[in-house]
Amino acid sequence: MRKNGFVSFTKYFLDFMFFAGILVEITLPFTLRMAGKYYSAEIGRQYIPMLIIFGISGICGLIIVFCLRKMMRTVTEKNCFVSENTRSLKVMGRVSLVITVLFLVKSVMIPTPASFIIVLTFFIAGMFSHVLSLVFEEAVRFKEENDLTI
Repeated sequence: MRKNGFVSFTKYFLDFMFFAGILVEITLPFTLRMAGKYYSAEIGRQYIPMLIIFGISGICGLIIVFCLRKMMRTVTEKNCFVSENTRSLKVMGRVSLVITVLFLVKSVMIPTPASFIIVLTFFIAGMFSHVLSLVFEEAVRFKEENDLTI
């Protein structure tokens, strides 16, 4: 797949994830209730706390995908090193850490291996996004200085 094809695929995939995520958020009360009936009775007993944890986590996930979609626009415009991308990376880092905390709480309530994997994954993603935002900040500063000298 050529570079432009990959960028187009990624853009459409992020669009799909964003709108599918909205649908998942809207149907969460229903699907969580069903999961409590058919998957684990503990989910049914902890319905309201689980709904809050999954609902806030879902909103955080939507924020991450929204930020990625904004960043993809700068890729298609061939203007990646802008301060807006730095802000997006910082936001993605913060909401990743919010998801980490939420799933730590969930792990205390209903411990599952998947919860611990989510905690680790989003902690690493949060740290990675923060470090990458610092790299982008320097790149933006360098680009702006370079643009002024030309």
